[in-house]
Order: sequence, then structure tokens, then C-alpha cells
Amino acid sequence: MNNSRQIKHLYARAGFGIRFEDLHQHENWSVKKAAKKLFEASVQIQNIKVVTENLDLRYHPNQSEDEKKAIQEERNKQEKALNNTWMQQMSTSDAQLREKMTLFWHNHFACNIGNSYYEQQLNNIERANALGNFKTMLIQVSQAPGMLQFLNNQQNVKNHPNENFARELMELFTMGRGNYTEQDIKESARAFTGWQYDGKTASFVFRPGVHDTGVKTFLGNQANFCGEDIIDIIIKNPVTAKYICTKLYRYLVNDIPDDGHISQMADLFYKNNYEITPLLEFVFTADWFYDDKNIGNLIKSPVEFLVGLNRQFYVNYQNPDVLMQFQRTLGQVLFRPPNVAGWPGGRSWIDSSSLMYRMKIPSTILSAGIIDFNGKPTPEDQAYLAATKRQQFNVIKRTLTVPDWDRFFQKIPLKTPHPEIAQFMLEPTMSARVLDEVNSAPDIKTMLIQVVSTPEYQLC
Repeated sequence: MNNSRQIKHLYARAGFGIRFEDLHQHENWSVKKAAKKLFEASVQIQNIKVVTENLDLRYHPNQSEDEKKAIQEERNKQEKALNNTWMQQMSTSDAQLREKMTLFWHNHFACNIGNSYYEQQLNNIERANALGNFKTMLIQVSQAPGMLQFLNNQQNVKNHPNENFARELMELFTMGRGNYTEQDIKESARAFTGWQYDGKTASFVFRPGVHDTGVKTFLGNQANFCGEDIIDIIIKNPVTAKYICTKLYRYLVNDIPDDGHISQMADLFYKNNYEITPLLEFVFTADWFYDDKNIGNLIKSPVEFLVGLNRQFYVNYQNPDVLMQFQRTLGQVLFRPPNVAGWPGGRSWIDSSSLMYRMKIPSTILSAGIIDFNGKPTPEDQAYLAATKRQQFNVIKRTLTVPDWDRFFQKIPLKTPHPEIAQFMLEPTMSARVLDEVNSAPDIKTMLIQVVSTPEYQLC
């Protein structure tokens, strides 16, 4: 039995795509076996350890311009190293299910601060728990210095509660809007007073001296609650399971929620005490996961798009700045979400300028070309850009990317028809227009570059 279409779909969603030789080796596997192998390959946790110390890179009033410049240079250096290390790990790791889920949690627990050490720490918490227990991850994320700093819980003290963390915990991380009141936020914030971190040790500390020990009323429960109690109450509420499963469904299955399928997921998630692996096993082996309407219908995020190209063509970046520049141009820089809600995803990934860049980038990467980098203009830039429209394409960067074409071609059996190779590269069924391009291409390399430069290649 040939399951190649289902297995290709599974790898597109549970990872960053499958290589040609792997698909041909696995096409007679059952879907269940293919899913099992993905989980087995992701058992190992490969932490990122590129930022080795928590340097104080804050600006102080008495610093000279040279000192401030040196701080900014060190910040940029750390940020670049962290970004590139994770991009390379996603592009080469066999544990692609773990990395794909780390990317999901990275956006779910969106955090954007100027401290790469804390960002790396948070990323490793998400990776360690990506296939584990949601409650365990939630507590560890909530106690991570990066998140406590980002959501101002360091300033949350008795008699002067800061509600930022308490609000986002419910609105974005667990329950979703409409399932709690403003009073619940106020009471919850009181419970999280004293949850702080020590900058010297980069670790969570509870400071009882600034903790509010009074009675709090939260979601109909009343007691002298602390932070862990609030998380317990939130986790015991089934709306939390439904909220997480809805986000996962949109990430893994379809941007249009199916209430019946999400209810199945949420029931299983809740009954399994928020264990993530059984939930994903259920999704990846469900018949509906492989329905035609769920194949080739999601828009790849910029990171998924770039990582997929890197994995498929064994791309080596000789200038690491280029990977970050691609991310900026396409609107998704790792560790730099636009706000606490993260990247909205879905159709928001594509507009007229980003689609143009997405269709130019593959030829740039795969044929060592050049590309014009302009990124998305901010509203303030619009007037300036309009006045300098003719100069818009003058900013050029040489990419210095090296795909391993020999390795790619070695894995494709001789005399494989061009349309078969082209269809392998695409998740949606190939259109007549693309088929014409494939049949008229002078050679296989040109044909491949044309295929990955189509709008269809933006879908997974």
C-alpha cells in the first residue's frame, strides 16, 4: 500500500517536510508507523547553549557613547548567534517534531526582550517540554526570568499589584478572552505578587516580603491563593484544554476550526492531564487529519518556508546575517514577535510585497543570486518610500548561500519523471500552469527552482 501522500503531509505538518529519499523509503509504511518514527526521532532534547553568560547589557545614565555602542554591538552579536543557531538546528536536526513544536510554543508564549540569555533559557524550557506536559511547561515558563521581565511581574508587589502577567496568563496562554472577569485578573495578580527573578543567578525567586497573603476570590474559588494555586484552578477548567487545542488545530490541521475535531482533541487532552504527546499522536493518526481539505491548505510561516528549503537542499549559509535578513524581509524574526500575542499567522503571512519576496528568495538561495532587501515598511516610512520609489531596489545583499545540489540529485532515482519530482516538492495538487512550466524547463535544476518559486510552494 502506497501511503506517500499521507506521509508527505504528516512530515509537512509534524516537521518541516520530508526529503525525496526518505519518502521513497517510507511510502509503504502505515501512517501510524510513520508518526511513531517521528516521535522516536524527537526523544532526545538538544538544548541551545550559544549564549554562555548573562551579561549586564543594560544602558546606564553615566555611560559614554562608546560604552553604549559596545553594549549594542554585544547585544546584536548575541541575538544573531541565538537566531542562527536555532535556525540551523531546525534545518538539520532529526528531532524535527520537537523543533516544530518548540516553534509553536515559542509563538504561544511570545516574549521579546533585549536579553538573549533569558531568551535562550525560555527557548530551552519550551523545547524540553514541547512534547511533555502543558502544566509543567506553563509553570516553568511563568517562572522564567525572560517572561517575568517581559510581563513586568518584577514590579508586581503587595499593595501595588501589576496586572500584566496575570492578564496575559489567562487571555493568551491558557483560557482565552471571555472566560474570566476583570476582577479575576485583579485577584490573580495579587496571588502572583513576589514571583520575581534574581538577575545574578538568572533564576526564579519567590520573595515572601512583597507577597500579598490576603484572601483572594478567583473564578468562584476563595482562599489565600499563591501563583501555583491560580495555575491549578486554570488547568482544572476545561476551557483551557479547548483553547490550547484550537490553537494547535490551526497550527497543525486547518486555519478554519472544526468544532467537532477540536472537541475530540480537548476531551483527550483534559483526560490525559494535559499530556502533549498523546494529543499529537491522536491528531497525526486521525482519519480527518488526512482529509483532502486539510492537505496543502496552510500558508508556511517565513521560518517554516526557509527551514524547509534549507532541509530539502542542504543549504549552507556562509554569511549568517542573510538568514536574519530573510526573516526581517518576510516578517518573522525568531525571538522578536511583534507583541505578547505573537505572530497572527495564517493569511497575515502573505501580502503583495512578502509574496514577491517569497517567490524570489528560492532562486536567490539555490542559484547564488542576489536579492533586493527592503522588508515591510512601517507607516512612518511610507511617505519617504513613496518619494524614493525608484531607489527602492538599490539595497542589495549578496547571499553567499551554498545548496548541495550533488547530494540532492544523488537521492533521486535516475529517470524519475520531472512531473513526479515537481509534485513531490508541492503539497497542493499541481496546477496545469505549473505542469506546463515543468514540462518546458530545459533541465531538472531549472525546473526545481521554478517550482519552489511558485505561489503553490508557499502552502504546506
